[in-house]
Amino acid sequence: MLSVITWNVDPVAFSVGNLEVRWYGILWAVGIFLCLLIIQRLYKHEQCPEEFGDKIFIYGLLGVIIGARLGHCWFYEWHELEEPVTILGITFKYGNPYFTHPMELLKVWQGGLSSHGGACGLLIAMWLYDRRVTHRGFVWGLDHLVVGVCITGALIRLGNLMNSEIYGGPTDLPWGFIFVRDHQTVPCHPTQIYEMLYCLVTFCVLWYLYWKHQAYRRVGLIYGVFLEGIFLTRFLLEFIKNDQEAFEADMVLNMGQILSIPFIIWGFYSIYVSLKNPPAPDDALAHAEPQLNHQQRKQQRREGSK
Repeated sequence: MLSVITWNVDPVAFSVGNLEVRWYGILWAVGIFLCLLIIQRLYKHEQCPEEFGDKIFIYGLLGVIIGARLGHCWFYEWHELEEPVTILGITFKYGNPYFTHPMELLKVWQGGLSSHGGACGLLIAMWLYDRRVTHRGFVWGLDHLVVGVCITGALIRLGNLMNSEIYGGPTDLPWGFIFVRDHQTVPCHPTQIYEMLYCLVTFCVLWYLYWKHQAYRRVGLIYGVFLEGIFLTRFLLEFIKNDQEAFEADMVLNMGQILSIPFIIWGFYSIYVSLKNPPAPDDALAHAEPQLNHQQRKQQRREGSK
């Protein structure tokens, strides 16, 4: 039997002069690298052009970092004002410091990244990636991306554990953690580990569907299963997590749950549509030509009119 675990790990992996390198940043970097390797393997299996794998790294990296930072600052940094402010007859009880100090957005090293914001950033990045690189469909790209994202998500939650942050409420279970660095004295749910585990389970399910059932032939199926595996589980797990910000105390559902609902609905819809339509022939996908983008279609019309 396990007993209560006293967690007092230093979040700093090593220092170079005044620069501290944290486990959280290292795990983010390793997660993104492993995600890229997984996507490249899927592309190779489907005989996609090499540029697909090369360019997704840039689009995905910028999308997730920018989205995660903006998402945190917008969704979670609302604080109660000392005195309410009334503007145009509307009284504001909460304010966001990033509105008055926008340059603080750039200080990513100080912490503050949101998984929901990262998801939104990735969606925008993948839309651009499809229009400028693959031209095979927005959801087609997501089907491949999310397999690797599961591993990235698991490592990010491990980083949260190393930071002694984003954990759950008190528990008498034998694997409860006492987070010493966050001044806790009672065992709490190590929800970082729970979230890491559901990311790994979702990865295994998607990997099995891809290789054993050729789920990539049903566009949207892998993406839909991913959304349910990550966001439906996240929604349920939030019931035992501590609120991240004070303004969530009086809410029926916290911010993480509210932001998860659209993804859960989208996931069920994506699964429904993918199973309703017949699967694409495997050989057709392997040798499919990319769809023409807007500029290429215009060029074709000009050449055809000559």
